[in-house]
Amino acid sequence: GIMELQFKPVTEKNRKEILSLELREDQKKFIESIENCLSEADSHSCWHAVGIYDGNVLIGFAMYGLFWEYLPFGRLWLNRFLIDRRYQSMGYGKAALMDLLKRLWKKYHRKHIYLSVTDDNQTASALYHHFGFAYTGERDMRNERVMVLKIA
Repeated sequence: GIMELQFKPVTEKNRKEILSLELREDQKKFIESIENCLSEADSHSCWHAVGIYDGNVLIGFAMYGLFWEYLPFGRLWLNRFLIDRRYQSMGYGKAALMDLLKRLWKKYHRKHIYLSVTDDNQTASALYHHFGFAYTGERDMRNERVMVLKIA
């Protein structure tokens, strides 16, 4: 069927459900737990944490924000993006990422969107490459490889 993707902020109401999202066992080492993400979002107002829904069904999670410590203009980071293991390989990753990038573009009007990926997370790197992200040669604080999407 047609996907009706929506991004809803994490609130007290949906927080528990969002915390129940799961990755496959072999993917867990690639990213921080959602719990860590949410506690980061609670303490840093620049982070926006959202549930990704298809209609009313929660299928994933994303977190993004604009960081001013990167001088001179700040950097827009897509810090987390995941699809629950029960909904993987159904086309949600591509569809949700496309919608999310449009949303970030509209909200922040930034020419660059940054993210980082672990060396061995080929699935994620392949998805990001597909959308035009490229390695910058930098590594972030967790030694992940930084990628950037340059919007013409």
